[in-house]
Amino acid sequence: MDLGIKGRLALVTGSTMGIGRAVAQALAAEGARVIVNGRNEATVKETVAALSQHGAAHGIAADLATAAGARNVLDAAARIGPIDILVNNVGFFEVKDFTAISDHDWLDMFELNVMSGVRLARALLPGMLERDWGRIVFIASDQSAKPNPGMAHYAMSKAAQVSIARSLAELTRGTRVTVNSALVAPTWSEGVEAFLGKVAPGLGKTVDEMRTAYFETTGASSLLQRWAKPEEIAAQIAFLCSERASAVNGAAQRVDGGIIRSLF
Repeated sequence: MDLGIKGRLALVTGSTMGIGRAVAQALAAEGARVIVNGRNEATVKETVAALSQHGAAHGIAADLATAAGARNVLDAAARIGPIDILVNNVGFFEVKDFTAISDHDWLDMFELNVMSGVRLARALLPGMLERDWGRIVFIASDQSAKPNPGMAHYAMSKAAQVSIARSLAELTRGTRVTVNSALVAPTWSEGVEAFLGKVAPGLGKTVDEMRTAYFETTGASSLLQRWAKPEEIAAQIAFLCSERASAVNGAAQRVDGGIIRSLF
């Protein structure tokens, strides 16, 4: 299916690995021009080189955990062209007991996971509305609706993304601009593997054992009963970014493998 986004300029944050990179690759394969973002210049360049095999790709190395970093991304993107598609993917997670989550932890989580998307959308949405076409997608999580008490600050940030996306969608009434969020499944990525690699030895387990054990405990409600692949998530995000998704607006779409046990 032609998603109708050939030549559109897409900015995908946190796109040098995991879901973000898979989304950038999916959009590039559909003919979109893609701007890759990450903190490490070398990794950004490597990702741009890989995506260039599919189409036009650009890179911007900047830390979106700060207002200055967001401004750097926006300034560099403006030199490339008007942004048609914004995928707010950048973010991080950690597991901590609630009483051990400091004020600094809460604020760090909010700055990167929430404010990065707020700052970019605030700058880019007006241009989309003026041109009467645009797509903004916030990569939220099953944690948006099914918070884990061991990740309270992360779950908070993901619930906030859904709320912000819906608020922004209200501003698009009567236009061809859409704003949506996606509640994604636990996904096997470099970040997840690295995290489990750190905690597994202390629990006397291997990474593979923990990878499987997740679906016997926290992830027991998953209908998929396995970690999603980044490419599986990216397929739905690419659709939300497309012309074909023109009737989907203000939605919090689940790509969660059925882990959220709810009808609506």
